[in-house]
Amino acid sequence: MMTEESFFETADETSFDEAFEILDASFPDTEKRSYEGQKALLEQPDYKLLIKRTDMGRTIALLGVWVFDDFDFIEHAAVSEKARGGGIGSRIFKEYFKENDRMIFLEVEHPNEEDAKRRIKFYKNLGFHLNQYEYYQPPLRPGMPELPLYVMTYPDPIDEEQFEYCKSVLMDTVYHKSLKP
Repeated sequence: MMTEESFFETADETSFDEAFEILDASFPDTEKRSYEGQKALLEQPDYKLLIKRTDMGRTIALLGVWVFDDFDFIEHAAVSEKARGGGIGSRIFKEYFKENDRMIFLEVEHPNEEDAKRRIKFYKNLGFHLNQYEYYQPPLRPGMPELPLYVMTYPDPIDEEQFEYCKSVLMDTVYHKSLKP
């Protein structure tokens, strides 16, 4: 639960555009919603767009988080290009861990390319575990393909039953695609 003295601010209508610029520059179209689709998430009760600002008020990092009963799903984590390399990426996760004591679930690309390998290593260094269950992210935009991904969890790996439960929650809530026959 975010505290009064949180490291983060929750994005709103006035801070959304600056946060979306970071998200838009950090992810390919297959891994993000349109501007309108992303902004509409601000109205979802389970979704929080957490931002970190500089002392000058400029947004430099974000976490797009879905908060469920049993776990949190980090849909997006991004740092502005100008702020990269200074440790802010690790810091936003460490601060999130301090403020939340729940299991965290996130998606990563298969380690077929150097960028994907680097991201997986980054998350492992933070204490995440790679769970290699078969997983496909449904398209976030019309006309986009499903993405084959792996999931990582913090602070512990998950078994197949936990994975199927989390996957079902995400498909029903985040992606609005029921896995039921």
